[in-house]
Amino acid sequence: MKANAERIEKNTVLLEIEVEAEQFDQAIDKAYRKMVQKVNVPGFRKGKTPRPIFERFIGKEAIMEEAMEAVVPEAYYQAVAETGIEPVEQPKVDVVQAEAGKPVVFKATVQVKPEVVLGQYKEVEVNKPSTEVSEEEVTQSLEKLQQRHAQLLTLEEGTIEKGDIATLDFLGKVDGVPFKGGEGSDYTLEIGSGSFIEGFEDQLIGVSIGETKDLNVTFPEKYQAEELAGKDAVFTVTVKGIKHKELADLDDEFAKDVSEFDTLEELKTDIKNKLKDAAEDRAKSQVRQDIVSKIVDSAEVDMPAPMVDTQLSDMIHNLEGRLSSQGITLENYLKFANTTMEDLKEKMQPDAVWTAKMNLVMETIAKAEDIKATDEEIKEETEKIAKYYNKDLDEFQKMIENQGQIDFIIDQIVREKTLQFLADSAKINEDFIEPKTE
Repeated sequence: MKANAERIEKNTVLLEIEVEAEQFDQAIDKAYRKMVQKVNVPGFRKGKTPRPIFERFIGKEAIMEEAMEAVVPEAYYQAVAETGIEPVEQPKVDVVQAEAGKPVVFKATVQVKPEVVLGQYKEVEVNKPSTEVSEEEVTQSLEKLQQRHAQLLTLEEGTIEKGDIATLDFLGKVDGVPFKGGEGSDYTLEIGSGSFIEGFEDQLIGVSIGETKDLNVTFPEKYQAEELAGKDAVFTVTVKGIKHKELADLDDEFAKDVSEFDTLEELKTDIKNKLKDAAEDRAKSQVRQDIVSKIVDSAEVDMPAPMVDTQLSDMIHNLEGRLSSQGITLENYLKFANTTMEDLKEKMQPDAVWTAKMNLVMETIAKAEDIKATDEEIKEETEKIAKYYNKDLDEFQKMIENQGQIDFIIDQIVREKTLQFLADSAKINEDFIEPKTE
């Protein structure tokens, strides 16, 4: 086989491919032997029709077409490997010559990965966010812990206070007419949680057990139910019960009850250390994001539409997976969000372009710096994933090899090593203090 690649446009390559006559004749013979087993020819048992008679019965063109369907894809992929191009879409094939006893000649036009012109990617300057933990943050964490361990006391009488758990019956009306989803019975609501429309919960403060009150609210202009958006509504609410949170004192006894520590100060220290670790993790992630953003923005690349389309499809597929894990279909999500698939794609398009560009830039840096995954790293990562999913290592390795997922693991290792390389070479300003907003 002969193959020649010519870049005819910025991201478009024309492959000119020639397959030897002998190979094509073998493909024609194989096509005949395959088809003769499937076609009934009067006067002959299936599979026993002589080739000249079979060709007259079914037509030489049909056999040639079957042979071409075998020859062209194989020759194309071989040409891709030999020329080293990286297609990003299916090729457009134009057959120049296809005759028995002669070489097959065809052309394949295909878009390929674009050339990436890297800007500065070493010693990139970024600011590291502050990882300091304030006493206020420690206090807030303590108060959340206090809330989680609060005792709920069922009141026989009394009025609703912020933080109480109220049991309610309610009926909502717009212009005096009940609307779908506006009715509830024995509904429990934590007052101050912000679960209901703005103003609903605040108007319940001070209402007594057994009391019925009309609450006046206005639906947001951008509300999920379009027919209610911006509308004024009246909810008739009856308070059927109140549970009051009784908070424990923040003292040493509290620390002993909710943790392994004996004193409140030890608990505070532990909380501060954990907040510090979380802040460090966030800062590390933010620094990496800022480094990558600067590098991607400084790179020059003409993104082919097929690459962006593929990235967009992946993003929608991932969204669908996340929704499915919550028991929501993509169709229902679109209805809930009052949008269409076309609008969703348009909204996600800029992120798809940036992500596709980022993937190319990171791949180019990895090649430039000869960053690869070692056999030991692949083994360690495979063992880690197998352990996470509680799978036998040998069976898991066979599974990922059969499913072609080993390349995904390799790509993840290379990506992480590239990110670490960029972070190690960056100039990180750790004394940066974010300006306070008014």
